[in-house]
Amino acid sequence: MDEEYDVIVLGTGLTECILSGLLSVEGKKVLHMDRNDYYGGESASLNLTQLFRKFRPSHSPPADLGRDRDYAVDLIPKFIIATGELVNILVHTNVLQYLEFKQIAGSFVYKNGKISKVPSTEVEAAKSPLMGLFEKYRAKKFFEFLQKWEEGDPATHQGLNLNKDSMRKVYQHFGLEPGTQDFIGHAMALYLDDDYINKPAREAYERIVLYTTSMARWGKSPYIYPLYGLGELPQAFARLSAIYGGTYMLDKPIDEIVLNEDGSFAGVRSGADTARAKMVIGDPSYFGAGKEAEGGRLRVVEDGKVVRAICLLKHPIPGTEDSDSVQIIIPQNQVNRRNDIYIAMVSSTHKVCANNIYVAIVSTIVETSAPENEIQPGLHLLGSIYDKFVTVSPIYTPVADGKQDHVYITRSYDATSHFETVVEDVQAVFKRVMGKDLVLKKREPDAEH
Repeated sequence: MDEEYDVIVLGTGLTECILSGLLSVEGKKVLHMDRNDYYGGESASLNLTQLFRKFRPSHSPPADLGRDRDYAVDLIPKFIIATGELVNILVHTNVLQYLEFKQIAGSFVYKNGKISKVPSTEVEAAKSPLMGLFEKYRAKKFFEFLQKWEEGDPATHQGLNLNKDSMRKVYQHFGLEPGTQDFIGHAMALYLDDDYINKPAREAYERIVLYTTSMARWGKSPYIYPLYGLGELPQAFARLSAIYGGTYMLDKPIDEIVLNEDGSFAGVRSGADTARAKMVIGDPSYFGAGKEAEGGRLRVVEDGKVVRAICLLKHPIPGTEDSDSVQIIIPQNQVNRRNDIYIAMVSSTHKVCANNIYVAIVSTIVETSAPENEIQPGLHLLGSIYDKFVTVSPIYTPVADGKQDHVYITRSYDATSHFETVVEDVQAVFKRVMGKDLVLKKREPDAEH
């Protein structure tokens, strides 16, 4: 360990493992360390024994839940958008060869006390129970507008300027009702709140098109998911890093972040060993996580909390056509909240639990002093719950960009049930570290239907 590296990476969460792999491919000499004896950090997948050890140390798993080795329960549930940026990174790095994916069977949205499939084409909009007859006609016109938009052809713009006009103006142009705006903005564009409505419509347009093209790619839903759980993703990127000469050390306590006299990063000490490098990348837990760090310097601050309930069910979620896997989004306006509630459910089809068991995880951003009460609308949709494990996790963000002291800190995982925000963080850290944008090759993955 006592040698010089280009980069030291702390923590084996997905964000850190992607960056480690990308930097290794760029020719950087990488040392990757984790205090845990397993990959994944906050985004690990646990077997049944590990799950109970984490949440109920004095209890053993009930025998009727089946074999320990059949389980890989995600601590942080997220699905992969089929034509999204994470897939582009998997393709660019050739990490796809280590993974096998299966489609998520359905994408649903909550409206007026019921859940319905999210329509993504004008044909589906025409059949959707989410809208009345006249609203279906207006929604059909909106989707046609999106599909026919040509950047260089003003005739397709209907007088709208996506770079200047707000999304509110676009909705008003088509006369869409608030409930329709809810499912478009939250279940398709996947915004966490309604701040986007007053911003230029370009980003929302691109997000909706990403959803519809991903939907067209697979048919049932725009999401795919790796067999054996999300814990497979960090391990696959770790393998990539190793192929390019990266060194991995698990179960390695980090005792000190060593700094130069000018306060810039010098190395990492573990016991009597010190590894030196030009820079460090790591998750917030290695940098004080809200507490004062070395020399009284505050490196990360708490920026809210996420509540997550891992629920074990013995049946599919009611009202989802007996789907073996689903995403359900409850837009905040439907339950008088500021943030959406997300439900992600997978099952034995994805090799993450025993047969006839379903794992549903309900999550949202905490807004009150009673976090578990805030996810009740989501828990209520699940039907009878066999068992439930609830966590409340702080969201930490770095206070500096790292360019001055070469300490680059990633963000905690948010409440969204997809990976696009994780990839945004990867791209931002990569640019700060390398001084250039991450440019990806494009190709399409294969997934089982």
